[in-house]
Amino acid sequence: MGIFEQMQAQGHEQLIFCHDKGSKLKALIAIHDTTLGPALGGCRMWPYLREEDAWQDALRLSRGMTYKSAASGCDYGGGKSVIWADPATDKTEELFRALGLFVEALKGRFITGTDVGTKSVDFVWSLAETSHVVAVPEEYGGSGDTSIITAFGVWKGIKASVKEAFGSDSLQGRTIAIQGLGKVGSHLAKYLFDDGAELVVCDVDPALAADVAGKVRARVVGTEDIYDAEVDVFSPNALGAVINDQTIPRLRARVVAGAANNQLAEARHGTALWQRGIVYAPDYIINAGGLIQAADELEGFNRDRAYRKAAGIYDALERIYAISRRMKIPPSEAADVMVEEKLRQRGQLKSMYLPR
Repeated sequence: MGIFEQMQAQGHEQLIFCHDKGSKLKALIAIHDTTLGPALGGCRMWPYLREEDAWQDALRLSRGMTYKSAASGCDYGGGKSVIWADPATDKTEELFRALGLFVEALKGRFITGTDVGTKSVDFVWSLAETSHVVAVPEEYGGSGDTSIITAFGVWKGIKASVKEAFGSDSLQGRTIAIQGLGKVGSHLAKYLFDDGAELVVCDVDPALAADVAGKVRARVVGTEDIYDAEVDVFSPNALGAVINDQTIPRLRARVVAGAANNQLAEARHGTALWQRGIVYAPDYIINAGGLIQAADELEGFNRDRAYRKAAGIYDALERIYAISRRMKIPPSEAADVMVEEKLRQRGQLKSMYLPR
Protein backbone atom coordinates (compact mmCIF):
# COMPACT_ATOMS: atom_id res chain seq x y z
CA MET A 1 0.00 0.00 0.00
CA GLY A 2 1.01 3.60 -0.54
CA ILE A 3 1.47 6.16 2.21
CA PHE A 4 -2.09 7.51 2.20
CA GLU A 5 -3.57 4.02 1.92
CA GLN A 6 -1.61 2.93 5.00
CA MET A 7 -2.55 6.08 6.90
CA GLN A 8 -6.22 5.51 6.13
CA ALA A 9 -6.06 1.83 7.03
CA GLN A 10 -4.35 2.50 10.38
CA GLY A 11 -6.19 5.71 11.28
CA HIS A 12 -3.29 8.18 11.14
CA GLU A 13 -3.83 11.92 11.22
CA GLN A 14 -0.49 13.24 9.95
CA LEU A 15 2.86 12.20 8.54
CA ILE A 16 5.37 15.03 8.32
CA PHE A 17 8.61 14.84 6.33
CA CYS A 18 11.37 17.02 7.78
CA HIS A 19 14.58 18.01 5.97
CA ASP A 20 17.30 20.48 6.90
CA LYS A 21 20.10 21.00 4.41
CA GLY A 22 22.65 22.45 6.83
CA SER A 23 22.46 19.70 9.45
CA LYS A 24 21.61 16.95 6.91
CA LEU A 25 18.55 16.06 8.98
CA LYS A 26 16.17 13.61 7.33
CA ALA A 27 13.33 12.86 9.74
CA LEU A 28 9.66 12.01 9.91
CA ILE A 29 7.05 12.83 12.52
CA ALA A 30 3.99 10.58 12.54
CA ILE A 31 0.88 11.55 14.50
CA HIS A 32 -1.57 8.69 14.80
CA ASP A 33 -4.47 9.74 17.02
CA THR A 34 -5.04 12.71 19.32
CA THR A 35 -8.38 11.69 20.80
CA LEU A 36 -6.88 11.56 24.30
CA GLY A 37 -4.59 14.58 23.93
CA PRO A 38 -1.41 15.77 22.17
CA ALA A 39 0.71 13.05 20.58
CA LEU A 40 3.53 11.80 22.78
CA GLY A 41 6.26 9.50 21.49
CA GLY A 42 10.02 9.10 21.35
CA CYS A 43 12.48 9.75 18.56
CA ARG A 44 14.18 6.73 16.98
CA MET A 45 17.48 7.19 15.10
CA TRP A 46 18.23 4.36 12.72
CA PRO A 47 20.14 3.78 9.42
CA TYR A 48 17.17 2.46 7.44
CA LEU A 49 18.01 0.75 4.16
CA ARG A 50 15.18 2.47 2.29
CA GLU A 51 13.06 5.59 2.63
CA GLU A 52 9.98 3.35 2.70
CA ASP A 53 11.34 1.53 5.76
CA ALA A 54 11.60 4.83 7.63
CA TRP A 55 8.05 6.04 7.03
CA GLN A 56 6.57 2.60 7.63
CA ASP A 57 8.40 2.41 10.97
CA ALA A 58 7.13 5.86 11.93
CA LEU A 59 3.54 4.89 11.13
CA ARG A 60 3.75 1.56 12.92
CA LEU A 61 5.41 2.97 16.03
CA SER A 62 3.09 5.97 16.33
CA ARG A 63 0.02 3.72 16.23
CA GLY A 64 1.54 1.65 19.00
CA MET A 65 1.98 4.80 21.09
CA THR A 66 -1.74 5.61 20.85
CA TYR A 67 -2.61 2.18 22.19
CA LYS A 68 0.14 2.30 24.80
CA SER A 69 -1.02 5.66 26.13
CA ALA A 70 -4.66 4.63 26.29
CA ALA A 71 -3.89 1.34 28.00
CA SER A 72 -1.62 2.94 30.60
CA GLY A 73 -4.14 5.62 31.59
CA CYS A 74 -2.15 8.55 30.15
CA ASP A 75 -4.18 11.35 28.58
CA TYR A 76 -1.98 11.66 25.51
CA GLY A 77 -2.27 10.59 21.91
CA GLY A 78 0.19 8.57 19.89
CA GLY A 79 3.07 9.90 17.84
CA LYS A 80 6.63 9.01 16.90
CA SER A 81 9.56 10.63 15.19
CA VAL A 82 12.33 8.84 13.34
CA ILE A 83 15.66 10.23 12.15
CA TRP A 84 17.07 8.46 9.12
CA ALA A 85 20.74 8.36 10.12
CA ASP A 86 23.33 6.25 11.91
CA PRO A 87 23.35 6.96 15.67
CA ALA A 88 26.97 5.81 15.89
CA THR A 89 28.31 8.40 13.45
CA ASP A 90 25.73 11.05 12.58
CA LYS A 91 24.75 12.73 15.86
CA THR A 92 25.46 16.47 15.93
CA GLU A 93 24.17 19.47 17.84
CA GLU A 94 22.88 20.98 14.60
CA LEU A 95 20.90 17.82 13.78
CA PHE A 96 19.01 17.78 17.09
CA ARG A 97 18.51 21.55 17.03
CA ALA A 98 16.92 21.19 13.59
CA LEU A 99 14.67 18.43 14.90
CA GLY A 100 13.70 20.72 17.76
CA LEU A 101 12.65 23.43 15.30
CA PHE A 102 10.36 21.03 13.45
CA VAL A 103 8.83 19.85 16.75
CA GLU A 104 8.35 23.46 17.85
CA ALA A 105 6.51 24.23 14.59
CA LEU A 106 3.77 21.82 15.71
CA LYS A 107 3.07 24.07 18.74
CA GLY A 108 2.65 21.27 21.28
CA ARG A 109 0.70 18.90 19.05
CA PHE A 110 3.67 16.50 19.29
CA ILE A 111 6.02 15.88 22.23
CA THR A 112 9.12 13.72 21.87
CA GLY A 113 12.13 12.28 23.70
CA THR A 114 14.51 9.34 23.62
CA ASP A 115 13.99 6.00 21.86
CA VAL A 116 16.15 3.40 20.12
CA GLY A 117 19.35 5.02 18.90
CA THR A 118 18.97 8.20 20.93
CA LYS A 119 19.80 9.17 24.52
CA SER A 120 18.25 11.69 26.86
CA VAL A 121 21.33 13.89 26.63
CA ASP A 122 20.87 14.23 22.84
CA PHE A 123 17.71 16.23 23.40
CA VAL A 124 19.46 18.86 25.48
CA TRP A 125 20.36 20.30 22.06
CA SER A 126 16.70 20.16 21.02
CA LEU A 127 15.71 22.01 24.19
CA ALA A 128 17.39 25.10 22.80
CA GLU A 129 14.69 25.22 20.10
CA THR A 130 11.58 23.73 21.72
CA SER A 131 10.04 23.03 25.12
CA HIS A 132 8.12 20.04 23.74
CA VAL A 133 10.76 17.50 24.78
CA VAL A 134 10.64 15.13 27.77
CA ALA A 135 12.99 12.77 29.64
CA VAL A 136 16.07 14.96 29.29
CA PRO A 137 18.66 14.58 32.09
CA GLU A 138 17.54 15.68 35.54
CA GLU A 139 20.15 18.46 35.67
CA TYR A 140 18.32 20.05 32.72
CA GLY A 141 14.93 19.85 34.40
CA GLY A 142 13.78 16.51 32.99
CA SER A 143 12.97 13.18 34.60
CA GLY A 144 16.06 11.43 33.26
CA ASP A 145 16.57 7.97 31.80
CA THR A 146 13.28 6.18 31.01
CA SER A 147 14.87 2.76 30.50
CA ILE A 148 14.95 1.95 34.21
CA ILE A 149 11.21 2.44 34.75
CA THR A 150 10.52 0.63 31.47
CA ALA A 151 12.46 -2.37 32.78
CA PHE A 152 10.58 -2.11 36.08
CA GLY A 153 7.25 -2.27 34.24
CA VAL A 154 8.39 -5.22 32.12
CA TRP A 155 9.42 -7.06 35.29
CA LYS A 156 5.94 -6.50 36.74
CA GLY A 157 4.40 -7.60 33.44
CA ILE A 158 6.45 -10.78 33.37
CA LYS A 159 5.21 -11.63 36.85
CA ALA A 160 1.58 -11.16 35.77
CA SER A 161 2.17 -13.29 32.67
CA VAL A 162 3.90 -16.05 34.65
CA LYS A 163 0.89 -16.08 36.97
CA GLU A 164 -1.40 -16.51 33.95
CA ALA A 165 0.70 -19.38 32.62
CA PHE A 166 1.63 -21.19 35.82
CA GLY A 167 -0.83 -20.05 38.52
CA SER A 168 1.72 -18.15 40.62
CA ASP A 169 3.66 -14.95 39.92
CA SER A 170 6.76 -16.13 41.76
CA LEU A 171 9.90 -16.01 39.62
CA GLN A 172 11.94 -18.08 42.04
CA GLY A 173 13.60 -20.76 39.94
CA ARG A 174 11.87 -19.68 36.71
CA THR A 175 14.11 -19.63 33.64
CA ILE A 176 13.94 -16.52 31.46
CA ALA A 177 15.66 -15.83 28.12
CA ILE A 178 16.48 -12.15 27.56
CA GLN A 179 17.04 -11.17 23.94
CA GLY A 180 18.87 -7.83 23.85
CA LEU A 181 20.80 -6.25 26.72
CA GLY A 182 20.67 -2.60 25.75
CA LYS A 183 19.16 0.27 27.70
CA VAL A 184 16.18 -1.77 28.96
CA GLY A 185 17.39 -5.37 28.78
CA SER A 186 20.35 -4.85 31.10
CA HIS A 187 18.17 -3.24 33.79
CA LEU A 188 15.54 -5.95 33.35
CA ALA A 189 18.16 -8.64 33.91
CA LYS A 190 18.94 -7.13 37.33
CA TYR A 191 15.26 -6.97 38.34
CA LEU A 192 14.72 -10.59 37.32
CA PHE A 193 17.91 -11.86 38.93
CA ASP A 194 17.05 -10.13 42.22
CA ASP A 195 13.61 -11.79 42.07
CA GLY A 196 15.12 -15.28 41.87
CA ALA A 197 14.99 -15.99 38.14
CA GLU A 198 17.64 -17.98 36.30
CA LEU A 199 18.68 -16.17 33.12
CA VAL A 200 19.80 -17.00 29.59
CA VAL A 201 20.92 -13.94 27.64
CA CYS A 202 22.14 -12.81 24.24
CA ASP A 203 23.12 -9.60 22.51
CA VAL A 204 24.64 -8.60 19.18
CA ASP A 205 27.52 -7.16 21.23
CA PRO A 206 29.35 -10.17 22.75
CA ALA A 207 31.27 -7.98 25.21
CA LEU A 208 28.04 -6.46 26.55
CA ALA A 209 26.47 -9.91 26.87
CA ALA A 210 29.48 -11.18 28.82
CA ASP A 211 29.48 -8.13 31.09
CA VAL A 212 25.77 -8.36 31.99
CA ALA A 213 25.93 -12.15 32.33
CA GLY A 214 28.73 -11.84 34.85
CA LYS A 215 26.63 -9.56 37.03
CA VAL A 216 23.51 -11.74 37.04
CA ARG A 217 25.07 -15.21 36.73
CA ALA A 218 23.43 -15.75 33.34
CA ARG A 219 24.27 -18.22 30.60
CA VAL A 220 25.19 -16.54 27.30
CA VAL A 221 23.95 -18.03 24.02
CA GLY A 222 24.12 -16.91 20.40
CA THR A 223 21.62 -14.46 18.99
CA GLU A 224 20.03 -17.21 16.89
CA ASP A 225 20.18 -19.86 19.62
CA ILE A 226 18.07 -17.80 22.04
CA TYR A 227 14.83 -18.92 20.32
CA ASP A 228 15.58 -22.57 21.05
CA ALA A 229 16.41 -22.12 24.74
CA GLU A 230 14.49 -24.37 27.13
CA VAL A 231 13.01 -21.64 29.33
CA ASP A 232 9.75 -20.60 30.95
CA VAL A 233 9.76 -17.04 29.53
CA PHE A 234 11.13 -15.61 26.29
CA SER A 235 11.69 -11.85 26.70
CA PRO A 236 12.38 -9.85 23.49
CA ASN A 237 14.08 -6.55 24.32
CA ALA A 238 15.72 -5.55 21.04
CA LEU A 239 14.07 -4.69 17.73
CA GLY A 240 10.64 -5.81 16.54
CA ALA A 241 9.16 -8.54 14.31
CA VAL A 242 11.03 -11.31 16.16
CA ILE A 243 7.83 -13.31 16.66
CA ASN A 244 7.20 -14.67 13.18
CA ASP A 245 6.60 -17.79 11.12
CA GLN A 246 10.21 -18.91 11.50
CA THR A 247 10.66 -18.32 15.24
CA ILE A 248 7.31 -19.37 16.72
CA PRO A 249 7.81 -23.12 16.07
CA ARG A 250 11.21 -22.89 17.77
CA LEU A 251 10.02 -21.32 21.02
CA ARG A 252 10.12 -23.58 24.09
CA ALA A 253 8.75 -20.96 26.47
CA ARG A 254 5.24 -20.76 27.93
CA VAL A 255 5.37 -16.94 28.06
CA VAL A 256 6.52 -14.22 25.65
CA ALA A 257 6.93 -10.92 27.47
CA GLY A 258 9.46 -8.17 26.78
CA ALA A 259 10.12 -4.52 26.09
CA ALA A 260 10.64 -4.55 22.31
CA ASN A 261 8.11 -2.65 20.21
CA ASN A 262 6.13 -4.44 17.48
CA GLN A 263 7.25 -7.92 18.52
CA LEU A 264 4.69 -9.62 16.29
CA ALA A 265 5.76 -9.55 12.65
CA GLU A 266 2.06 -9.66 11.76
CA ALA A 267 -1.11 -9.53 13.86
CA ARG A 268 -1.84 -13.19 13.06
CA HIS A 269 1.26 -14.20 15.01
CA GLY A 270 -0.51 -13.25 18.24
CA THR A 271 -3.12 -15.87 17.33
CA ALA A 272 -0.40 -18.37 16.51
CA LEU A 273 1.13 -17.98 19.98
CA TRP A 274 -2.29 -18.35 21.62
CA GLN A 275 -3.04 -21.51 19.66
CA ARG A 276 0.23 -23.00 20.89
CA GLY A 277 -0.72 -22.24 24.50
CA ILE A 278 1.89 -19.48 24.86
CA VAL A 279 0.88 -16.48 26.97
CA TYR A 280 1.78 -13.29 25.10
CA ALA A 281 2.03 -9.95 26.91
CA PRO A 282 1.08 -7.34 24.28
CA ASP A 283 4.16 -5.17 23.82
CA TYR A 284 2.46 -1.79 24.05
CA ILE A 285 1.02 -2.80 27.43
CA ILE A 286 4.10 -4.26 29.08
CA ASN A 287 6.64 -1.69 27.83
CA ALA A 288 4.65 1.42 28.80
CA GLY A 289 6.90 2.41 31.71
CA GLY A 290 8.88 4.98 29.72
CA LEU A 291 5.72 6.60 28.42
CA ILE A 292 4.32 6.71 31.95
CA GLN A 293 7.43 8.53 33.18
CA ALA A 294 7.33 11.00 30.27
CA ALA A 295 3.63 11.71 30.78
CA ASP A 296 4.14 12.18 34.51
CA GLU A 297 6.94 14.64 33.80
CA LEU A 298 4.50 16.79 31.85
CA GLU A 299 2.33 16.98 34.97
CA GLY A 300 5.27 17.84 37.26
CA PHE A 301 7.40 14.76 37.74
CA ASN A 302 6.99 12.71 40.90
CA ARG A 303 9.13 9.57 40.85
CA ASP A 304 7.10 7.61 43.41
CA ARG A 305 3.87 8.39 41.55
CA ALA A 306 5.40 7.33 38.22
CA TYR A 307 6.57 4.00 39.64
CA ARG A 308 3.15 3.36 41.21
CA LYS A 309 1.59 3.88 37.79
CA ALA A 310 4.15 1.61 36.13
CA ALA A 311 3.41 -1.10 38.70
CA GLY A 312 -0.16 -0.98 37.35
CA ILE A 313 1.08 -2.76 34.21
CA TYR A 314 0.63 -5.95 36.26
CA ASP A 315 -3.08 -5.15 36.77
CA ALA A 316 -3.59 -4.08 33.15
CA LEU A 317 -2.28 -7.43 31.92
CA GLU A 318 -4.50 -9.30 34.36
CA ARG A 319 -7.50 -7.47 32.87
CA ILE A 320 -6.37 -8.33 29.35
CA TYR A 321 -5.89 -12.00 30.18
CA ALA A 322 -9.37 -12.04 31.74
CA ILE A 323 -10.87 -10.57 28.54
CA SER A 324 -8.93 -13.15 26.52
CA ARG A 325 -10.36 -16.01 28.54
CA ARG A 326 -13.90 -14.61 28.56
CA MET A 327 -14.06 -13.78 24.86
CA LYS A 328 -11.89 -16.72 23.78
CA ILE A 329 -9.55 -14.48 21.81
CA PRO A 330 -5.75 -14.04 21.93
CA PRO A 331 -4.37 -11.51 24.45
CA SER A 332 -3.11 -9.42 21.52
CA GLU A 333 -6.72 -8.95 20.37
CA ALA A 334 -8.01 -8.55 23.92
CA ALA A 335 -5.65 -5.61 24.47
CA ASP A 336 -6.95 -3.92 21.32
CA VAL A 337 -10.54 -4.46 22.49
CA MET A 338 -9.79 -2.77 25.81
CA VAL A 339 -8.03 0.19 24.23
CA GLU A 340 -10.48 0.75 21.38
CA GLU A 341 -13.39 0.82 23.83
CA LYS A 342 -11.60 3.53 25.82
CA LEU A 343 -10.93 5.56 22.68
CA ARG A 344 -14.56 5.21 21.62
CA GLN A 345 -15.84 6.36 25.00
CA ARG A 346 -13.43 9.30 25.13
CA GLY A 347 -14.29 10.24 21.56
CA GLN A 348 -17.95 10.46 22.53
CA LEU A 349 -17.10 12.75 25.43
CA LYS A 350 -15.11 15.04 23.13
CA SER A 351 -18.11 15.30 20.82
CA MET A 352 -20.19 16.85 23.64
CA TYR A 353 -20.63 20.61 23.38
CA LEU A 354 -19.32 22.43 26.45
CA PRO A 355 -19.91 26.20 26.67
CA ARG A 356 -16.76 28.28 27.25
